[in-house]
Amino acid sequence: MRPPRILAVAFALMALIWLAAALGAASGGALNVTAVDSIGMTVENMDRAVDFYTRVLTFEKVSDVEVSGRAYELVTGVFGARLRIVRLTLGDESIELTEYLAPKGRVVPADMRPNDRTFQHVAIIVSDMDAAYRRLRQFNVEHASTGPQRLPDWNANAGGISAFYFRDPDRHFLEILHFPAGKGPAKWQRADRLFLGIDHTAIVVGDTDQSLRLYRDGFQMKVAGESENYDTEQEHLNGVFGARLRITALRAADGPGIELLEYLAPRDGRPAPGDLRANDIAHWQTTLVANAPARINDLLRLRIFSLVSPNVVTLPAPSPAIREAILVRDPDGHGIRLASR
Repeated sequence: MRPPRILAVAFALMALIWLAAALGAASGGALNVTAVDSIGMTVENMDRAVDFYTRVLTFEKVSDVEVSGRAYELVTGVFGARLRIVRLTLGDESIELTEYLAPKGRVVPADMRPNDRTFQHVAIIVSDMDAAYRRLRQFNVEHASTGPQRLPDWNANAGGISAFYFRDPDRHFLEILHFPAGKGPAKWQRADRLFLGIDHTAIVVGDTDQSLRLYRDGFQMKVAGESENYDTEQEHLNGVFGARLRITALRAADGPGIELLEYLAPRDGRPAPGDLRANDIAHWQTTLVANAPARINDLLRLRIFSLVSPNVVTLPAPSPAIREAILVRDPDGHGIRLASR
């Protein structure tokens, strides 16, 4: 009879071999995310939301449709869903606002914190931080940071970047971000307009390594940068005393990135509600364009996400921008819509 320790090591090796084989199948073409198409959020009142994003932040409306039917019930996981969907662009990037005309969901909890794992935001790049902050003050936006923060020079990856968190009329978190010369993509060094586009969406995660199993290993997104941020500027930016974050940036070949924010301290962020639904205002969904969304089934055995849609759904016209999709939730409950155009 083998000693228990040898058996434990043998089982561990077998598990690693099985995991490597499963992920290897994915990397061999089973599922490959080629672009981040849009970042979506559910809103309570579409006219109010569109007015805010177009008038205050200078987004442009490109489509406005009302949809319903069995396909939309399946893809959202909401029975009886009737949706108004508006797509807005800023520069080369897009957001998608969805109002559930029926059934209505819950508003954002009043006590939601930036280190709770429901947290998600979009980072809007500005050409002039002082001018952008003055504009937001002109429209009386709700502060989430105490004010714009310039990250310290000791931080090799983030030093010199200025940022400010605020909230939209539905109390979704947003960020404006300014890159100094020599940092960030060259496209963000333009000065022809104040609001330039969206660099990334950020999500709070409980365990970066677990999230990377899905986004990097499962979806084949590339790690584009890593940093560990802390000190008083980070605390005042996030509105979290003692904040120390592990930040991991991921990118596909096209579109904005996805940033994983793991709070190393404090560790008291709350998990996403187990009953969070797509018609709740706290729901976000990042649309990832994949070579074949149905191949998400190849990753089911890894147990690194949960299904909202039972399978890939073909969306009838006038579906905005995508023709088939499946909605899943990542290990922390963030909505991911895998789609083909």
